[in-house]
Amino acid sequence: MDIEPVDDAPRRTFVRTSLRQRWEDLTFLHWAVDPELVAPLLPAGTRPDTLDGVSFVGLIGFRMVGLGFGRGPGVPYFGTFAETNVRLYSVDHTGRRAVVFRSLDASRLVPVLVARATLRLPYLWSSMRLDRDGDRLTYRCRRRWPGPAGTTSTMEVRTGERIVDPTPVEHFLTARWGLHTRAYGRTLHLPNWHPRWPLHRAELLHLDDELVAAAGLPTPVGPPVSVLYSPGVGVRFGTPVTVRRPG
Repeated sequence: MDIEPVDDAPRRTFVRTSLRQRWEDLTFLHWAVDPELVAPLLPAGTRPDTLDGVSFVGLIGFRMVGLGFGRGPGVPYFGTFAETNVRLYSVDHTGRRAVVFRSLDASRLVPVLVARATLRLPYLWSSMRLDRDGDRLTYRCRRRWPGPAGTTSTMEVRTGERIVDPTPVEHFLTARWGLHTRAYGRTLHLPNWHPRWPLHRAELLHLDDELVAAAGLPTPVGPPVSVLYSPGVGVRFGTPVTVRRPG
């Protein structure tokens, strides 16, 4: 099996663009995790993607901007919102690397309902804020529905210098061109394309998080192994395809 590379944006042309959006002011926190621990949490037909024998749990806060359908403009009001997701890393038998979302908290109810109804993605409606004070960003989340209601997360980071040459682990954690999800009794791969991430160093100043544990994962022990920031990129999604088991 040839596994697709993670070191640069692929040259990918979609027959049809299903969604367009921008992801802005992203903070990536990651902890190493035993692949055997997360394997049961991944969709059928996929396995944990690993680097040097370990996989990772990610907690990512950002601002979704200008979400729109096809090649049309972003949806006013409902297309821009704060989001925080908990994700794992997967690869299927064709070698497509992707992410698997364990939860996606968002501050707009309508996109939450649409994503849950169409792709069965685990979106949740939450009260959220993203505040910036100079080089400091604070992400706050309190879950509303469907629960567990009251689950909270607060993370504060200080952004630093631009990363000219990302390390292999920094590439591995951010160079992802699709997601795997389980919907309608089958595993789907939803491809996306965006330019190479403009990454910056970041310092974690404060973290008080319940989202990772609420997503069915052990509460991280110790500081994250990677803390990164990106001002953001524009993103296009293609149409989902079924992940068929070999043979």
